Amino acid sequence: MDMRHLGGVDNVLLSTLLDLADEGEKPAQSNPSRAYVRDAKAMAATPADVKEYPASYAVVVDMPGIAAADITVQLEDDNVLVVSGERRREKEEGVKYLRMERRHGKFMRKFPLPENADVDAISAVCRDGVLTVTVRKLPPPEPKKPKTIEVKVGG
Repeated sequence: MDMRHLGGVDNVLLSTLLDLADEGEKPAQSNPSRAYVRDAKAMAATPADVKEYPASYAVVVDMPGIAAADITVQLEDDNVLVVSGERRREKEEGVKYLRMERRHGKFMRKFPLPENADVDAISAVCRDGVLTVTVRKLPPPEPKKPKTIEVKVGG
């Protein structure tokens, strides 16, 4: 099944990465910029869980070894939650890496928020290498009450 046409930010990312992986096939449009490819890879390499509770939504992202000061949580276009930051490699003199598997560099994820998300009530907590962003839900709108029109006696 070709997942490129399912829609959403993550599937656009998947489509771009699949296009880049297809050898011999050239995308119909011009090649994406290096910055776009770098950001796409950063998004793909940042796994997250999104949970729904009765009164809120929670976005949970593993960020081991990243200081809270290196994490940015923003609201973009009034309804897109953006989690980004950077994991820096420690610079040590005289060190030769025999193996380097831990990721470093920039990371980013975007999460479109549902209509009932209260964008004025967003909180973020980083504990033990796990970032949890909580977005409260707006209360459901009250049903409109029927308006009674006074009936006057015609004259």
